[in-house]
Amino acid sequence: VQLQASGGGLVQAGGSLKLSCAASGFTLDDYAIGWFRQAPGKEREAISCIDLRGDRTVYADSVKGRFAISRDHNKNTAALEMSSLVPEDTAVYTCAAGFLGCSPTYFRPIITKYWGQGTLVTVSS
Repeated sequence: VQLQASGGGLVQAGGSLKLSCAASGFTLDDYAIGWFRQAPGKEREAISCIDLRGDRTVYADSVKGRFAISRDHNKNTAALEMSSLVPEDTAVYTCAAGFLGCSPTYFRPIITKYWGQGTLVTVSS
């Protein structure tokens, strides 16, 4: 059972980047998917979540209007499309799978079961 985030890299401020979250050994169909990030010297921040069917998405204020979460049931993946990036978005980004849907208050699965390996996003000014 593995969850892997990928797609990070170096991008200039104002640019875009798309992250992917791929599952192996289990199906993401049974889980809500959340994206988190942790910047150097800061606590981990939950930034977005999508429910099982993809009908409902939630975003932290820090990324609302710039980031878009999605999922592809056929490919057993989820994605985070990031645009209008700023240096403050620099962080290690991680995906997670969990139960009971997404918390609209905390922007994450209510119960998290699987954590993915992170991918580094660096936004230069």
